[in-house]
Amino acid sequence: MSSAPPVERTPLPAIDADQAIGVIVRFIGSQLEQTGFERLVVGLSGGIDSATVAFLAARAIGPERVLAVSMPYRSSAPEAEQDASLVVEALGCRSERVEITPMVEPLLASLDAEDGDLRVRRGNVMARQRMIVLYDRSVAFDALVAGTSNKTEVLLGYTTLYGDQACALAPIGDLYKSQLRAVAGRLGVPERILAKPPSADLWPGQTDEDELGATYDALDRILFALVDRRWSAERCVAAGLDAGLVAWVGQRVARNEFKRQLPPVAKLSLRTPGIDHLYPRRRPGSRRAS
Repeated sequence: MSSAPPVERTPLPAIDADQAIGVIVRFIGSQLEQTGFERLVVGLSGGIDSATVAFLAARAIGPERVLAVSMPYRSSAPEAEQDASLVVEALGCRSERVEITPMVEPLLASLDAEDGDLRVRRGNVMARQRMIVLYDRSVAFDALVAGTSNKTEVLLGYTTLYGDQACALAPIGDLYKSQLRAVAGRLGVPERILAKPPSADLWPGQTDEDELGATYDALDRILFALVDRRWSAERCVAAGLDAGLVAWVGQRVARNEFKRQLPPVAKLSLRTPGIDHLYPRRRPGSRRAS
């Protein structure tokens, strides 16, 4: 009697860091060329995601064309600003510090704890205020805003719509968190940033993995299986992944699809923007000179 075939295990998504860096650097250059811009603005939190984007931007267009903006709130961890400073010092890019406390306090004071998750609402207010600052600085600096959300966050919807998810281009949007760590290490992101627990720093002691209820490695194994390998939930469970977590991840990915697409338009005319009136960014009459 023949034995059953071995169960295929679920690996973390692999990455060739050097190849990924090359692809992203060329992507940044091509996007700027197509849109006619020469500079980028990056919101620098002191975390690995924004640090990696800053390093990639500096490599693609030179640090003198990158503006890194730190936007602390009064309860932000001092270490986050210190880590952001490490990135600025390592790159030699332009930098600016904008305190968002006086901007968000009036709205935060009006929030009613009885209506929804107060911590989430407060975090969303801060994330959207930071994006207001970045887009204001993008006008002053004549630049595009570079996004800092990774693939794990985007798929899970662990982002704020019109907040940290808003951007003109998303350099790390196809890098899982586990892949991002390899790329960041290869770029030379400071070890202190690589080693600390990922956190949006929305309230004291907050970490991403505590809030999500699972490690990024566990989430990446499931997402890589479900999304990239197109495995069914049953196959994931048969391969040893936690059934409850697989179901939670699948439901969350589906529920947050609206965050990954432009708003749908009620079609009334022959040609509707976003449906059948679509053009690439590179067009005659745009900012591009030729």
